[in-house]
Amino acid sequence: MNAHLHMSAKVQRALVEGRAVVALESTIVAHGMPWPANLDTALEVEEIVREQGAVPATIAAVDGAVQVGCDRQTLERLASGEHVAKVSRRDLPVVLASGALGATTVSGTLIGAGLAGIRVFVTGGIGGVHRGVDQTWDVSADLDELAMQDVAVVSAGAKSILDLPKTLEVLETKGVTVLGFGTDRFPAFFTPDSGLPVAHRVDTPEEVARIMDAKWSLGLGGGLLVANPVPAALGFDADAATDDALAAAAAQGIEGKALTPFLLKHIAEATQGKSLAANVALVKHNARVGAQIAVAYAAQSSRIR
Repeated sequence: MNAHLHMSAKVQRALVEGRAVVALESTIVAHGMPWPANLDTALEVEEIVREQGAVPATIAAVDGAVQVGCDRQTLERLASGEHVAKVSRRDLPVVLASGALGATTVSGTLIGAGLAGIRVFVTGGIGGVHRGVDQTWDVSADLDELAMQDVAVVSAGAKSILDLPKTLEVLETKGVTVLGFGTDRFPAFFTPDSGLPVAHRVDTPEEVARIMDAKWSLGLGGGLLVANPVPAALGFDADAATDDALAAAAAQGIEGKALTPFLLKHIAEATQGKSLAANVALVKHNARVGAQIAVAYAAQSSRIR
């Protein structure tokens, strides 16, 4: 075991026994939602994973190590802390060396999942190519990490604040398989239909598990993106609120890692909490589907062995 990688006993036991494990990011806990909704959501999401027969493994940077599987005390620290670092690949060495508490982004969590051997990761929405990229060159590290780690990522597509056509083009260039779960259209976080098609549709967890096996057994390294739309009853068009948030960010000079939390907070205020309710709902929905995929993949792997 690497000195900078710690796994909880429950997660380690499940992996050794070949049982289903689902990685969960901690940025949602620390930076994605306000207190105490963030802690409540984190605990509820973990319980949903358990109800589907899998073991939850929230990943964070804790006391000098990538912690795979956080206990309640650690989740509370992440949810209530005022100076929790936001950790992607570039930040991970610094945060680990300092021993600071850090919440892993999609890219940081993918690293932890890959190191631990966890094949399914659930999040809200991935990062991607930001609008105005020709001026800012702001492209999320999530896309590179998706292309490197052998992990299936279940999300409500990509965040609606992004340039979605360019994001899909980059995923295609990097060889990341994008699957629409029960849909032919690419979801955009708050809305189930971005207006963009997906190349491949799947309708069951077992189909996803077979695709995962086909990809990795051939040595085609890298991840898959399982685009799972937000439940239609809670989805909504966030374009107007997003445009206002982007304008506010530009006026205040907000950029880099501070941009996404700023935009999501601004959209939540502009929509009078509607976006927060949708965010909570889609994360729970993704957890349910992701756990089902992890169970199907574990059962399939067991039969192959």
